[in-house]
Amino acid sequence: MGYSGVPEPIINFSPKHYICLKATEKPNIDGRLDKTFWEKASWSEEFVDIEGALKPKPGKKTRFKMLWDEENLYFGAELEEDKIWATLTERDCVIFQDNDFEIFIDPDGDTHNYYEFEMNALNTIWDLLLTKPYRDNGKPVNSFDIRGIKTAVHIKGELNNPAAENISWSVEVSMPWTVLRECAEETRAPKPLEYWRINFSRVQWRTELKDGKYVKCINPETGRPYPEDNWVWSPTGLINMHYPELWGFVVFAEEPTEFRMNPDENIKWELRKLYYRQRNYYAEHGSYCTSFEKLKGEDNFSIIPHIETTSSLFQISAKSFDGKSRICIKEDGYTWKE
Repeated sequence: MGYSGVPEPIINFSPKHYICLKATEKPNIDGRLDKTFWEKASWSEEFVDIEGALKPKPGKKTRFKMLWDEENLYFGAELEEDKIWATLTERDCVIFQDNDFEIFIDPDGDTHNYYEFEMNALNTIWDLLLTKPYRDNGKPVNSFDIRGIKTAVHIKGELNNPAAENISWSVEVSMPWTVLRECAEETRAPKPLEYWRINFSRVQWRTELKDGKYVKCINPETGRPYPEDNWVWSPTGLINMHYPELWGFVVFAEEPTEFRMNPDENIKWELRKLYYRQRNYYAEHGSYCTSFEKLKGEDNFSIIPHIETTSSLFQISAKSFDGKSRICIKEDGYTWKE
């Protein structure tokens, strides 16, 4: 199967980061974040539009907290909302057809084999595994379940009641390492001071009141609902969450620490930009480009890449920061070190 062109995000490489501390007690998963369990965890920055600075700041605040222990990874999120509604009740249905909260987890940062989780205000969930991003012909494994997951929603207001004084809804999620580690480096949970690539999204639909109920606003020009807003923690620069290379860095720590990004991440990003351009070159010319000068254009790169191509494949590599190994990327976006 051939590969299509890939939109190159117009964004600087500066993913957000979060220090995820070790929990000191076991939580009662009830959706409330005003309990002692969460006191140690810091709040994230408020979410922004998925396109980042290209779009205005969201009109409603969203933020999250995280903690971990030997058994589980814990998430808590607070979504400011004066219209709290949900309709979907079947697990693994397309939850983002409601307003929802979403978590994306790429444990080893190679952009392949990552987890997606969505939930609505009814505490209906959708958990799935992506073999690759859709741009790379990835397939969603909808039958995948995070065994042992615990989730809850707490509503400050009333669900599906426009007459209520609605303020926010909050979620809690507990995910066992026994499942998450399956796609991780060495199939293990992270060690202290290691990081995983994680991102969060909030899907928000434009609604209005009809017969005392919330309904999606219909665009009269199309006869369909207006496109949803996508508010995220770490923006991707385009309307597509499935760009794992731009997700945030979540560092697992036992005590507060400073974030220090591995300098190899900048090398991986420059290789990723060449991957975008190589894929787009093929879409236009029907072959892959062997010239670094053509691929880089007017941009400055710090790497001197080695480019290998066949009629249907490519591999681009560059020295790691310490010069002891090479970092590689190929036509389906997979990255690795050798």
